[in-house]
Amino acid sequence: MSGFSSPLDIYKILNKSNCRQCQVPTCMAFAALVFRGEKTLDSCPHIDRELLEQFTRDTVNKSMPEQNGEEVLQQLKRKITGVDFPAAAKRLGARPIGHKLAVKCLGKDFFVDNEGNIDSECHINTWLTMPLLSYIVSSKGSDPQDNWVKFSQLKEGMSWNPFFQKRCEEPLKRVADADEKLFFDIAQVFGGIKLNENSSADWSLILRPLPKVPFLVRY
Repeated sequence: MSGFSSPLDIYKILNKSNCRQCQVPTCMAFAALVFRGEKTLDSCPHIDRELLEQFTRDTVNKSMPEQNGEEVLQQLKRKITGVDFPAAAKRLGARPIGHKLAVKCLGKDFFVDNEGNIDSECHINTWLTMPLLSYIVSSKGSDPQDNWVKFSQLKEGMSWNPFFQKRCEEPLKRVADADEKLFFDIAQVFGGIKLNENSSADWSLILRPLPKVPFLVRY
């Protein structure tokens, strides 16, 4: 977890009462779970709110793509020039169209040329451009195996997890809580597929921000 080098760093900011309100026997065990990304700091009812907000702000500020986005973007565009689009299409789950590569992001087509320029009927910003170009350059093309893992368990996912919760999980939950039908209508617009699975969730669906990068949403 960004900002903490060990579970002990997390334990130091807890009240050490072992109250179990977080559903964990001890504060030290809770700290270990937070460090591994299996629990979040806000699961502790005694955590100082200002400290929690400060941690979230610090994590988001350190992770914002805009901080060094232009430099990274230019590096990706240089690498795109060396990609053979027809050969890469199958690897990426995309399709070549003329001198461009068509890639579906959340059910919508985005067209990338060999200089890394993107056009689409949809809105385009840094949050889409950088992952899309990185996907084209770096994806090995492995097909998903339905071996779902938490975001925090991915490489560098632990440091991004608080930001992901704030910008993705919490807004999605607010929509689903307020109007479940509206949530599914929105999900369908963006290529969401409802999934029948044996789990404790009321429902599950799959969203694909990139063709071979599915997200499983459980509610």
